[in-house]
Amino acid sequence: MFFSIIIPLYNRPVEIKELLNSLLDQSYKDFEIIIVEDGSINKADHIVEQFSDKLNVRYFFKDNEGQGFARNYGFEQAKGDFFIVFDSDIIVPPDYLLKVIDGIERDQLDAFGGPDAAHASFTPIQKAISYSMTSPFTTGGIRGNKKHVGQFHPRSFNLGISRKVWEETGGFKLSRRSEDIEFSIRMINSGFKVGLIPEAFVYHKRRTSFQQFYKQTNSFGKGRIDIFKRYPSELKPVHALPAVFVIGLVVLLMINAINLLTMNGIYFLSLLGTLGNFLLLLYTFMLFIHALITCKSLKVAILAVIAAYTQLIAYGSGFLSEYTISKLYPRK
Repeated sequence: MFFSIIIPLYNRPVEIKELLNSLLDQSYKDFEIIIVEDGSINKADHIVEQFSDKLNVRYFFKDNEGQGFARNYGFEQAKGDFFIVFDSDIIVPPDYLLKVIDGIERDQLDAFGGPDAAHASFTPIQKAISYSMTSPFTTGGIRGNKKHVGQFHPRSFNLGISRKVWEETGGFKLSRRSEDIEFSIRMINSGFKVGLIPEAFVYHKRRTSFQQFYKQTNSFGKGRIDIFKRYPSELKPVHALPAVFVIGLVVLLMINAINLLTMNGIYFLSLLGTLGNFLLLLYTFMLFIHALITCKSLKVAILAVIAAYTQLIAYGSGFLSEYTISKLYPRK
């Protein structure tokens, strides 16, 4: 089986060097790499050139249109039987392609997705963010594992499709924001067999600061409503949990403020505030203990609590704002 690995790139030359270095160590060698520079100012052509005698790699530059259309451009250049899409901020384990082949043949898949993990070289913040995005104490727990809710939808940081899927679907229809979920839904609706290969994980760096992480997960929340507007049945109760968390947090803060400002207190609000504070502290404690056991680092565990709150608040806020806009200005 010949693979075409497609990597969209935008102003991240350092990341692509790490990714290409990891691909040098693949046990399975029958693959090509197609890098599509999507209108970057800080180009990576000189970095890619360093690998031209070590890897079967081709570099293309195009005007900026977003990662979805950059991947489509890569599909058009691809020669492989199976296309694999990576984000530029990952590191690939040496046996990745062997695990992919085993999974495709075992489950007879037309398309697949794989999970992500934290690499030992990641910074404490990156490890904390990785924990948050895969934790059962956040909505990350439903992504990239066997216990996902409903039909599994591969995500574009680690996604593979057969040539037939590309030819029949035309690839990505959205350029940005939930473009991978929309593509996954169309693949499934077209009758292709799509599944998770749990063993085919990659090390995903994601973001390097909580500010960047907030912006990214806020976009995820908005993107979920984008999908809802196109495919209403794809919105599940679990997708609204971060929004419920945000509303509950705001209400609890208001109750606590009222209780502080009221000299004698209001019995019902006092009781409600005490219960809410207890549940929030219990959640935070359980989150911290689980992160400590999982990450085996006190510093990462503390940062993981911050990352989890950042994720839930950002996703929930994005979800609520986009949902409100969709109701005020419904799609015609």
